[in-house]
Amino acid sequence: MLGLSRSRRPSGAPSGTTPASSGSPAIPWSTILIACRGADWFPQAWLNVAENLLRRYDDEDAIVFRGEDRVARRLSHRELYDAVSRLAQALAAAGVGDGDRVAGYLPNMPEAVIGMLATASLGAVWSSCSPDFGVAGVLDRFGQIEPRVLLAADGYYYKGQWQDLTGLMPEIASGLPTLERVVVAPYTQPQPDVRDVPNGITWRAFTAPFGAQRIAFRRQGFNAPLYVMFSSGTTGAPKCIVHSAGGSLIQHLKEHQLHTDIRRDDRVFYFTTCSWMMWNWLASALASEATLMLYDGSPFHPHPGVLFDYAETERIDILGVSAKYLEAAANRGVEPRASHRLTRLRTVLSTGSPLMAESYDYVHRAIGEDIHVASIAGGTDILSCFILGNPAVPVYRGEIQCRGLGMAVEVWDDQGRPVATGEKGELVCTRAFPSMPLGFWNDPAGERYRRAYFETYPGVWHHGDYLSPTPNGGLIVYGRSDAVLNPGGIRIGTGEICRPVESLDEVEESVVIGQEWGNDVRVVLFVRLADGIAFDDGLAERIRERIRADATPRHVPARIVSVTDIPRTTNGKVVELAVRDVVHGRPVNNRASLANPEALQEFTDRPELAD
Repeated sequence: MLGLSRSRRPSGAPSGTTPASSGSPAIPWSTILIACRGADWFPQAWLNVAENLLRRYDDEDAIVFRGEDRVARRLSHRELYDAVSRLAQALAAAGVGDGDRVAGYLPNMPEAVIGMLATASLGAVWSSCSPDFGVAGVLDRFGQIEPRVLLAADGYYYKGQWQDLTGLMPEIASGLPTLERVVVAPYTQPQPDVRDVPNGITWRAFTAPFGAQRIAFRRQGFNAPLYVMFSSGTTGAPKCIVHSAGGSLIQHLKEHQLHTDIRRDDRVFYFTTCSWMMWNWLASALASEATLMLYDGSPFHPHPGVLFDYAETERIDILGVSAKYLEAAANRGVEPRASHRLTRLRTVLSTGSPLMAESYDYVHRAIGEDIHVASIAGGTDILSCFILGNPAVPVYRGEIQCRGLGMAVEVWDDQGRPVATGEKGELVCTRAFPSMPLGFWNDPAGERYRRAYFETYPGVWHHGDYLSPTPNGGLIVYGRSDAVLNPGGIRIGTGEICRPVESLDEVEESVVIGQEWGNDVRVVLFVRLADGIAFDDGLAERIRERIRADATPRHVPARIVSVTDIPRTTNGKVVELAVRDVVHGRPVNNRASLANPEALQEFTDRPELAD
């Protein structure tokens, strides 16, 4: 493998993440150090992620894109490679090199993938967020990592409505003083107007001087930084989590080829934005020589079955969505098995929150009885999964099938002991793994990183999921452990209440918190009802009965409150902690990370919670 001709650790990056200069390996390249913190994986390995993802150069589809019902595009592997080549040359001419940051403020469109690959080809660091973030949310994230170039789109579509982005760019650019170029891609306009954008240039003009040629991929050490991801940041400024090139690639290849059975020419879809780690996960499917199926916009516009239209027309093999999407599709009566020919669809993936047992039933009843339903769970923290699917063993409704290969996942009690089958505890990983973050940006001593993951069980990764092992070898996730309820000293996962509640036809969505009351905590359930349903004493009692029957009497909430909206992040995750803070009169520090921050008002000064 090749070495680097120069090495330069980017300012703010975790120490030790830039490889030393090339030379004869003193030890075998496969040597690894196993320690839960500070593991140095494959220290003599050199690679470039873009080189691995751009393996093909032919006329088969590499990317198929839909922007709701407004835009349709496709790129072959040859066209993708050539587009990356031109952009990489333009970025290099603009001075982008090892360790420099390139930021993407883009919808889930081909230019996002092209931008990431061009950045990676140069040994630079990629970070992105979706355009539904406002100015404050963008600056909270990109302001910490000081990007040199911003790649943006002129706008986007959502529920058929055009949203302009060029009007935000002057304020964003002025808030990012390190920016030397703002490159604007056309999406909603044939020729974006960038005259008012500081250092602005259209994508076409930026790349026009360069013809497609063979890419000079810059190989780096296995542990060189590739991505900066951001925590949701609802309890403070978003954490900037730095991920390595080699760790991201090897972990995704394992999860794609062994756990998901992605093969050459498979057409792989995940409904995601560029803010969510599932976008990075999806992009890596190119390394398996598969086709990326991109979709941007509302998954229910112009009608509830639009994603299945896409799956039928484009012959999708792997369909990835959130657990909330499957619940919503079931509640809206979407029955694609009766209306669509999904002849190639063999796997439905789900993540974002625990998948209810009823959603497994829905997939087999309404989509396909032979489909592999794979609920997966991990997170931005590791850019991958701890627990996920296995195409070689049975699926049990309500359970995630298995631990990730090579991941020493256990479930521990508060004393750090493994729990018995059926008991609940904390997800831990007792050995190092390649996709552990390199660290946090601007955390040179690693203190914030240590506190985030290694303080609860010293030296052992603590992930913050509350779950239990099953007799089938699977796991059931009950929610985030920092949102676990503790009434009367009894630990209750929020999912243990939300699952039975959301199985009722009358309830569209729910969130449950513990309200400090007297010297204890009482359980409060908030429900968003289906259209046309009124909340009354009879419905409240049916909710209580369902919880009592499916869980225990201890799970029955002390208060049930009807709301018209529930706050969630831009990735669609319900923010229980933000709701809890509002109910207790505490500030929510980073509302910019919420897709619908106005929903928090629903939980302020509720008279139902005053007695």
